[in-house]
Amino acid sequence: MTQTRRSLVIAALGGLLAASPAFAQEPAGKLVLYTSQPEKDAAQTTAAFKKAYPKVEVEIFRSGTTEVMGKLAAEISAGQPRADVLLIADAASMEILKKDGRLLAYAGAKVDGLQPGSFDADKTYFGSKLITTGIAVNTGAKTRPISWNDLGNPELKGQISMPSPLYSGAAAIMLSTMTARPDLGWKLFEQLKANEAVAVRGNGAVLRAVASGEKTYGVLVDFMAFNAKAQGSPVEFIFPKEGAPAVTEPVAVLKTTKNEAAAKAFVDFILSDEGQKLALAMGYIPAKPSVGSPSWLPAGTKINVMDSDIAAVVKATEADKARFATMFGN
Repeated sequence: MTQTRRSLVIAALGGLLAASPAFAQEPAGKLVLYTSQPEKDAAQTTAAFKKAYPKVEVEIFRSGTTEVMGKLAAEISAGQPRADVLLIADAASMEILKKDGRLLAYAGAKVDGLQPGSFDADKTYFGSKLITTGIAVNTGAKTRPISWNDLGNPELKGQISMPSPLYSGAAAIMLSTMTARPDLGWKLFEQLKANEAVAVRGNGAVLRAVASGEKTYGVLVDFMAFNAKAQGSPVEFIFPKEGAPAVTEPVAVLKTTKNEAAAKAFVDFILSDEGQKLALAMGYIPAKPSVGSPSWLPAGTKINVMDSDIAAVVKATEADKARFATMFGN
């Protein structure tokens, strides 16, 4: 073989190896994550991801979904979006970004085994878990509500805490989902207002109020109540008979990412068995049922997830939040 031909063969082999996934360059560099995960969860998620991808440095901005979206919107307006990847509470916020052309479609994302309906059909965002909202009750309560409408009972006046949709993405989904239902609607929130329900900044504040006895009842996400109970807090959780609104804490890559390889690797990790088992270990219901159910969920529990039209929620959410703010204040 001539020297020229040998050089061509070596070059061709080098090209094939570089193109092969087995020899693809490992993601590296800085990855900027914007997330609404609780602080402890965000720390565990990034630590596990960095263990899987040690060459990636992760920078985090963490707050409630509304504040995360507000920060991102301001950066986009200034022409300087910093986030590479988002991991936030609800699909409605992702739908808004998708509609505005801000999300990067990831056709190669591994969605096999994920809960049907938990990810975008165009593969721009992907649910990582199932988080439902129900009613938390202090064990000292005299009354156990079984329905959302029971929160309108005058006997509960002054005893109810709930997360504000002006801060919590899960609460915003809940608001627009519930107000669209004829059996609940704005009548429920008018009853909550009449019962002097207090809207606070997020689910954590609701849990603290109920666990301490400051409030007897709380509108709260499932895992917080069950985990608190397991740790000895005097809290019970009720799945209301009308169903429980749910969010999927989706993950997505922004089109403006400066590190596409690392951002996609983050999505891969979240959807992998390892990432799903991490969600399970944190006490969540994973998006991939095959990895199991959290220990707090009683065996045989059938969760009635409330139907939610995400496109309709997106259309209604700003008007709904404005009306809520008028009723309950900021």
